[in-house]
Amino acid sequence: MTTTQPKAEFGTWLQTHAPEIQIRLKQSLEGLMDERVPSSLHDAVSHALLGGGKSVRPALVLLGCSAIGHDSQKAWPAAIAVEMIHAYSLIHDDLPCMDDDLLRRGRPTVHAVFGEATAVLAGDALQCMAFEVLAKQKDHALAAAQIRILANAAGPAGMVGGQV
Repeated sequence: MTTTQPKAEFGTWLQTHAPEIQIRLKQSLEGLMDERVPSSLHDAVSHALLGGGKSVRPALVLLGCSAIGHDSQKAWPAAIAVEMIHAYSLIHDDLPCMDDDLLRRGRPTVHAVFGEATAVLAGDALQCMAFEVLAKQKDHALAAAQIRILANAAGPAGMVGGQV
């Protein structure tokens, strides 16, 4: 992936790079979910993570990295982790105890397809997988910093607190 045209419109950039983002999300999911994972959970997580979203958040991570002069290829774990947290947040947001939405992006929500209990667990799984993606990086100091940042942004003083 290159960002040699910094003046290119974001929508055009996103349309060009969305297929690679989707491929990397799928590869990450396959790398984290093995035969021990119940098929219903695997299907629910896949439904949420690979559900045809625009992948704006991973794109922003990649472009932000590039914008400050770093190699955006090294930002993939963070991009994937951010999208996993986003997918988890949407699953939980759609639950009957929250916004009770039956459609997300024109598709049935995770709880509408797989049931409320599986939806909660799929969101929980995505949250755990996001931190696992970051933790698996070879640069342990970078991984620790990213884990702290993401935990803070997604936690009680961040996204979860905002939902309250």
